Amino acid sequence: MISMIYNPWHGCHRFSSGCQHCFIFSMDAKYGRDPSVVVKTKRFDILVKKNRHNEYVFKTTNEPIYTCLSSDFFIEEADQWRNDVWEMIKERNDLQFYIITKRINRFKQCIPNDWQYGYDNVTIILTIEDQACLDKRLPIFVKLPIKHKQVNCEPLLEALDFKEYLSLGDVKLVSVGGESGYDARVLDYQWVLDILSQCIRANVSFRFKQTGANFLKDGKYYRIPKAEQHSQAKRSAIDYIMED
Repeated sequence: MISMIYNPWHGCHRFSSGCQHCFIFSMDAKYGRDPSVVVKTKRFDILVKKNRHNEYVFKTTNEPIYTCLSSDFFIEEADQWRNDVWEMIKERNDLQFYIITKRINRFKQCIPNDWQYGYDNVTIILTIEDQACLDKRLPIFVKLPIKHKQVNCEPLLEALDFKEYLSLGDVKLVSVGGESGYDARVLDYQWVLDILSQCIRANVSFRFKQTGANFLKDGKYYRIPKAEQHSQAKRSAIDYIMED
């Protein structure tokens, strides 16, 4: 479960095949907003706000802070605000920030001057949805100076071949999930098992996050309600977690 979310800005552009049914676009459509307009949110500086007792309003937690879920942290329109967010992340070293991105090609031009090999409290999670995205993004990702790296295959749209990249030793976890919504594309359980096998061979942790709405297993299609997609994945009991 995601316990805490920090969205410093809102708005995005479709970037690749995984963005086809992005929740940002459907959510903004309900409110008559243009999702392609990237705006700074009212909670931009919530990380460092304090109450009258000089205590942070945003409390320390053992759970990760999922950062910028209503946009992409490395989107170009946010260049003017990102350094301020890095400063707040550095100040709040009592929190663990998880940053999910498709735009890993912009990473080097978007990190702070003192990044070096990364901040201890920041995990960068690369999103991959199909083989074309893997072949384009993963070779960049594995070479970047990042202390904590994960890969999120969600929505997984086809079978993936990670080739040699998982064996390079930098990626610590691969998560897999399907797509939600009425028009969700199918997740084939065999694709999930194939990625699990690749992770086991490379000694990389694996997690099956959710089935998605349309799930194919052993030649049979299942329509799974949103409330059950995570629990059904958990019931498969195929997670493979390596000890640190």
